[in-house]
Amino acid sequence: MGEAVLKVGLVCQAEQLVTPELSAKHIGSGSLRVYATPAMALLVERTCAAAVQPHLTSDQSTVGIEMHLRHLAPTPLGDRVRIRVELVEIQGNRLTFHAEIWDSQEKVGEAEHVRALIEVGRFLRRVEQKAARLASG
Repeated sequence: MGEAVLKVGLVCQAEQLVTPELSAKHIGSGSLRVYATPAMALLVERTCAAAVQPHLTSDQSTVGIEMHLRHLAPTPLGDRVRIRVELVEIQGNRLTFHAEIWDSQEKVGEAEHVRALIEVGRFLRRVEQKAARLASG
């Protein structure tokens, strides 16, 4: 596998409009029309993946393997959330990120997220082997 050029301190930011499709009621994680925790988790994953992707070789990617998320406050539909993620540790193929999420008024979430750096071909061969066993099953 080629060598990724990743360094602790890498930062990425993004923002997202809280639409009805991102509400707890729509996703099914609750009954209210507020920003859903699963939507927040997806924002963390996407932002962390986007942070490292430009620094990887063409045969590398990352996959999420662990997340600890705290949803601290509700965000109404129509507000925007913004996220800042920082790569805080690199240990072998494990990349650990710290994330903070705010709406227009306050901090609404924080997370620790771990992604594994993978070699795409090897990873897909493993998926194909499992799919073949499933199909013959």
